[in-house]
Amino acid sequence: MIKLYTDAATRGNPGPSAAGILIVTPERQYQLQAPLPEQSNHDAEFAAVILGLEQLANRGLTTGILQINVDSKLVFQSLEKQYAKHYQAAVDRILALEAPYSMVIHQWIPERQNQGAHHLAQQGLPHLTDC
Repeated sequence: MIKLYTDAATRGNPGPSAAGILIVTPERQYQLQAPLPEQSNHDAEFAAVILGLEQLANRGLTTGILQINVDSKLVFQSLEKQYAKHYQAAVDRILALEAPYSMVIHQWIPERQNQGAHHLAQQGLPHLTDC
């Protein structure tokens, strides 16, 4: 089973954002962070899942069982229902990226169980400096 943990950090709402992605396979673990465009926290949470799924595809990890772990209840509920009134384009993109897997499990986890992805997202935020 492949486990994908994602989280987003946003400074302001909307504001500068970043994604943290933790991929755990039986063979190894990948830790990724990426800046995201300025956006709302909800948009960033969906973007983090999309980016995580794209990273799985880039690594050829697109078969078998996938468990997606998120601490955003909005993302979790939207994926379970396969519907989100204001985020349907993101949900559709995620569902398309999930298609190659034999089974996909969406799992909501408390923030304290998502610390790896959380710290990566925080590290990916641009740092403010005085000019």
